[in-house]
Amino acid sequence: MLERAAATIARYRMFDAGQKVGIAVSGGADSVCLLHVLRELAPRWDLRFHVLHLNHRLRGKESDDDAEFVRGLAAEFGFPFVLREANLMQAGGNLEQAAREARLAFFHGEIAGGLVDRVATGHTRSDQAETVLFRFLRGAGTAGLAGIRPVTRTGLVRPMIAIDRADVEKFLTDRRIPWREDATNGDLRFTRNRIRHELLPDLARNWHPSIVPALAQTADWALAEEAYWNDEIDSLARLNLKEKAGFVLLETGCLNDLPLAVARRLVRRAMEIAKGDPLAIEFAHVNAVLELAATNEGHGRLQTPGLDIMRSFDWLRIAKQAPGLGRGDYEFPAPIPGSFPVPGEEFAISLEVVEKSGNSDVYHSVYNREMVPVDLDQLCGALTLRNWRPGDHYQRGGDSGEQKIKTLFQEFRVPLWERRHWPVLTDQRSIVWARRFGPSVHVASGSGTKRILKIEEIGIGRGRDSVYK
Repeated sequence: MLERAAATIARYRMFDAGQKVGIAVSGGADSVCLLHVLRELAPRWDLRFHVLHLNHRLRGKESDDDAEFVRGLAAEFGFPFVLREANLMQAGGNLEQAAREARLAFFHGEIAGGLVDRVATGHTRSDQAETVLFRFLRGAGTAGLAGIRPVTRTGLVRPMIAIDRADVEKFLTDRRIPWREDATNGDLRFTRNRIRHELLPDLARNWHPSIVPALAQTADWALAEEAYWNDEIDSLARLNLKEKAGFVLLETGCLNDLPLAVARRLVRRAMEIAKGDPLAIEFAHVNAVLELAATNEGHGRLQTPGLDIMRSFDWLRIAKQAPGLGRGDYEFPAPIPGSFPVPGEEFAISLEVVEKSGNSDVYHSVYNREMVPVDLDQLCGALTLRNWRPGDHYQRGGDSGEQKIKTLFQEFRVPLWERRHWPVLTDQRSIVWARRFGPSVHVASGSGTKRILKIEEIGIGRGRDSVYK
């Protein structure tokens, strides 16, 4: 037992010398075994321990007795004891998931707070087999089939992930080490328990006697596959995913040019980034996003657990929460010179006066479209910066007549989510400039222009980002 756990620790480099380790102990056989195993292995890595226990308060006095049992173990070994409580009786939805999230929040909180460097949990190979089978039945890909990670990026480690539950109980029985039995572990209302007590035993009896190690090997195989692909997708993500505040943008043309296996993984990565975790992202969800991206005409929208996904023209927008397309109107004076942050966006509109000289009467925008600059002396009164409104229209320089801004959105393929806060400048008569579409013909500079109003878009916190004249 000790050497198998030590081999797993060494294989995955779970600990560095001298680290502080939180041992998650529920009082059950697996976690009690973990406590004893790590205590004996501690000198090899010079580890220092805290015992962590979360009282879920689901079984009344039994839950309290579990906490006292674990407190006694910590005291017996001279380890600091950390007890937290979670009132899960008020948690709605999936109770198993709520309990898991409460434990993770507890463990990650102790790591973030600096009490410990790692948290070790008592997951075994039996837990691994149950997890892989459960995720397979839900249609998971290789990311899901990788099962319980021996080491996570957030600092959780599983030293007993290569040891079966039967071996754990034999270890404890041979040494006459007591543990607590949780009555809810036999409650067949929980999916995990039905897999453990009914499905896996039936598969072992009638289909595959070595089903547990076979499923664990599947997890090991999938984990190595994921490690390779993660490096590949990291590179693709840096090139193709545009992370914004609260959402991720992905160009649909990129997906259409990639092999299907790679496109699926890139979409999944975008969903993970936007959501903040990979939980509940399934094969069907990834395929639905790819179908949404398959055509770049018009618009589309779908929801997956925890995500709101929109396609507009050539772009996908993947957001953690439904973005909503409410107007969020704004309007305020824009004195010259000045710089004015656009509400809800990451840029500001800068206004600056430039004396005309040489050929400065022609500017080029980042969209490679020539725009005629504004003749400052043709403006009528003070300027106002506001978002566009339904019905807004004006005649741009070079156009034969007026056009609605909504029509220009279509012509320039502006995604729906960019339109809500789209800035326009007005004087006391009409619209004189709109973002990306340029100035009105009525204020366009000509041969007699003496003073030019330069209208510049500046990325907040990034310096001068792009220019729309």
